[in-house]
Amino acid sequence: MNKLHALKHLTLLTLLAGVCCSPGWAGDANRERDLRLAATVGDTETVSALLDEGARIDAPTSLGKTALMMAVESNSLDTVALLVGRGANINARTVAGCTPLTFAAENGLYGITALLIERGANVHDRTRAGWDALMIAARYGIAEMVEQLLFRGADPKASDRLGRTAMMQAAVNGHAALIDPLIAAGAPVDGRDQEGATALILAADAGHLPVLERLLAKGADPDARDRLGATALMAAVMRGNADIARRLLEGGADPNLQDNDGVSALMQAVSTQHNDLIAPLLEHGANTGLTDKEGHTAADLARASGNPGAIDSLARP
Repeated sequence: MNKLHALKHLTLLTLLAGVCCSPGWAGDANRERDLRLAATVGDTETVSALLDEGARIDAPTSLGKTALMMAVESNSLDTVALLVGRGANINARTVAGCTPLTFAAENGLYGITALLIERGANVHDRTRAGWDALMIAARYGIAEMVEQLLFRGADPKASDRLGRTAMMQAAVNGHAALIDPLIAAGAPVDGRDQEGATALILAADAGHLPVLERLLAKGADPDARDRLGATALMAAVMRGNADIARRLLEGGADPNLQDNDGVSALMQAVSTQHNDLIAPLLEHGANTGLTDKEGHTAADLARASGNPGAIDSLARP
């Protein structure tokens, strides 16, 4: 290493000493530590020099992070390309199960994911939480990356530890543009998570009308129920989201379905004092005579909750 390069390397380490040192690097050989530090800031020249000097390319921190992962997080395509070209383990995993590809997906680094996949990154690898790169990209709404991963064989039916697929991640986070390509690739439109919720129920609960529109257009069941018997309409009413409730009613949602406690959407509107939803529910055939498991009608619940406005709305012809 020449004097100029050595000075540059020393300056780099000095600047980073306060921000990059962590228990994960304690006790590491200096050369491997320096390699990861250089990768962290995308110093490709120093990375190359340290590898020439014998630094172990895949030496991890105690948490399992390698130089390649750090180069990915720094969005240094040149450093990533160098490390991959020099034989870095492209499918190395941290203690939490993260890989270079999942790090790239989490940071929205489309160019780096393309390079990693081209060089053999496994698109099916998952983190300890059960997330693969496709789920992560869908969660953050990175359309180009979702399409790239699907083209490379990522599984749209795969689910995380909560039973949520990439499409459910897109639905709950409001990324309507991802619904069509995921369904076209085989994502089940009415697939369910561990709580029995579909993407439509999740979108309704989160208040994402454009997602709900796309799901309905693709044939999602407006009357699907979760494990508690709740529907997307009930979720919208509970949140007081009138636009979504009206769209569901227009899309054929049944206002007279009742959850496991016998509560209907009309009863929910009354109990939560979302009185603006009473009229559209009644217009679409909501039955005021339904009773919950304790024998209460919507009017009973209105009186019990001190909601005179609801009583007046229910009494109108």
